[in-house]
This record gives sequence, C-alpha cells and structure tokens, in this order.
Amino acid sequence: MKKGLRVLLIILLFFLGGVTVFMASSVLFNWFGIRELEGNYVPFVVFANLICGAIYLYAGYLSVKKRTKAVRWLIYATGLLLITSIAFAVYVYMGGVHEEKTVLALVFRTSITAILAWLSYYTTNNAQVLKEA
Repeated sequence: MKKGLRVLLIILLFFLGGVTVFMASSVLFNWFGIRELEGNYVPFVVFANLICGAIYLYAGYLSVKKRTKAVRWLIYATGLLLITSIAFAVYVYMGGVHEEKTVLALVFRTSITAILAWLSYYTTNNAQVLKEA
C-alpha cells in the first residue's frame, strides 16, 4: 500500500509542481495574457506559489530517488505558505486590493502542501526522516 501511495505522491508532486510553476510564472511574466485573466493578483502571493511549485518538483525528484529529504522540503513549503498567509492577512487588513479567490487559493494550497508533507513522511522510512533532522 505504501508503494502505491508513494507513486501517487510522486505523480501529484510533479503535476502540481508543473501546473503551479506554469501558472505563477505566467502571471508574473505575463505569458499568454494570463495576467489579465487573474485580475487583482497579489505579487508576493504569486511569487510564493512559484517557489512552492519549484519545491514540489524538487520533492518529486527526491521521492523518485527515495530520499527522505522530500519530507523536509514539503514542510518548508508549508511554512512558506503559512508565512505568506499571515502576510496576506496583514495586506488585506491594510486595505490591499485583492481577489476573493486568493483567500481560498491560499487555504487550499497550504492544506494540500501539508497533506503532501504528511503523505511523504508516511511513505518513507519514518525512523530515517527523524534521524536526518
């Protein structure tokens, strides 16, 4: 069962990483006119998403290589998203212009990243993960 979950994790990491890097970079660099479709995007949130997309791809690579460091990188991504959520809350409180979908997207991405971190921990040798920390 763990092997099947590990394969699912790897597929999810590469898929989410690829989509995230594509969409975030498209908004930041205005590729394919996607920036206009996003409306009032918040640049630091999009940049954090871009970093997390790269982390998903790297964690996918580490998972393929059966390295336990993938867990640590996914925890870093979860932390980055939590910090970004706090900064976004301050930004909104100060009257920053944003789209309502940004709130839901941050909650969704943070939750998914935490689940991916847990799944990565569950599918690896847990004793080895704790030893490396």
